[in-house]
Amino acid sequence: MTGLDRNQTPKTRPMAKRTALAASLDIGTSKIACMIARLKPCPPSGALRGRSHAVELIGYSQIQSRGVKAGAVVDLAECEQAVRQAVALAERMAKVRVESVLLPVSGGRLQGQLIEAAADIHGGAVTPADVTRVTSTGMRHATAAGRTVLHALPVSYALDGVKGIRDPRGMVARKFGVDMNVVTSDATVARNLMLVVERCHLNVEAMAASPYVAGLSVLTDDEADLGAAVIEMGAGTTTIATYSGGRFLHASGFAVGGHHITMDLARGLSACIADAERIKTLYGTVLTGGSDARELMSVPTAGDNEREVPQIVSRATIANIVRHRAEEIFEMVRDRLADSPFAAEPKARVVLSGGASQLVGLVELATQVLGRPVRIGRPLGFGRLPNEAKSASFAVPTGLLVYPQYAHLEHVEPRHPRQLRTGTDGYFGKVGRWLREGF
Repeated sequence: MTGLDRNQTPKTRPMAKRTALAASLDIGTSKIACMIARLKPCPPSGALRGRSHAVELIGYSQIQSRGVKAGAVVDLAECEQAVRQAVALAERMAKVRVESVLLPVSGGRLQGQLIEAAADIHGGAVTPADVTRVTSTGMRHATAAGRTVLHALPVSYALDGVKGIRDPRGMVARKFGVDMNVVTSDATVARNLMLVVERCHLNVEAMAASPYVAGLSVLTDDEADLGAAVIEMGAGTTTIATYSGGRFLHASGFAVGGHHITMDLARGLSACIADAERIKTLYGTVLTGGSDARELMSVPTAGDNEREVPQIVSRATIANIVRHRAEEIFEMVRDRLADSPFAAEPKARVVLSGGASQLVGLVELATQVLGRPVRIGRPLGFGRLPNEAKSASFAVPTGLLVYPQYAHLEHVEPRHPRQLRTGTDGYFGKVGRWLREGF
């Protein structure tokens, strides 16, 4: 077993105050997206105050995914081939060569836990070593066998029982505590995603939970401060991140997504999967009107018999199939939000992202099921984004390009080189820098 089983996935270094190059690689169930951007230092912004660098996209690609199911690699060779193609297309457009990438994790049963840890302070004042010691204890407590830590984010600190301390260093106390959000996933899922990338002779600079980085892309500062939940709706998974007080507080997910709607249509209409996907893309809606029952369309039947007569179905039939599965997804989201800190924020809103969030009428359905204000989230504050990358389906790859600017907020465990090996001769365990300095 590798060091990933009980330790963190690779983490990037805090951003330096200079121009750098970054690449994100979103290996999804239905698509693989690669984005290459130039990050330039910029003055603080009133709109997105946490960002220290402007993100200028210089290359991107999007291709159909292969070898991935429910956010996990199921065919190493197929997935590797697709990743090579996606990266090569983005490199060609950017006219640069990528050496390492930022990688999201949506599978592996994402789970966040709010952990409390405390210790006595012997020297009187809280030192950085005290902070590291207590947060390390909390992180280890939250990491079960077979799981790996994606994020260990201190939410607040306590001094002698007084909570809500933002920065305890230098303050005097007898007892020091920390509340932290520890997000974990199955170690095997993380390890195999790393292995695919490293087989392409690329380094994995950092891994991050998909809904967290989606939130970094689509949430306004006010939403993060007042309370919000980001629902990242992918093809194979639906993942959730909740925010309050400007902090990422919780994460969860389940293996149901847009591809399940496609499969429902294929079964319900007796159509092949490709035709069902096309019908979902062109006519997918959860809304039905009076004329939908009278609007008919021809659907080819599945099979090789060309003489078989296509069936005629109504738009209402399609909408009812889509709505049934979408309702199930939002009911599962509602249950998970009820078990998270989000339940204590009655006025907090929900922001939908991901490719499956673009079905017609989904905002209205989510508002009805969740009982919250809902909007579609699109990337905010990015320069030179092409039109196709401005949609909710690019929230994760764009959010990954923002993620290094927030790396300083996370607790990172000291690691040894052997901890990052993925089971080969050690080459695939190397984690290289993704920052190229000195432009």
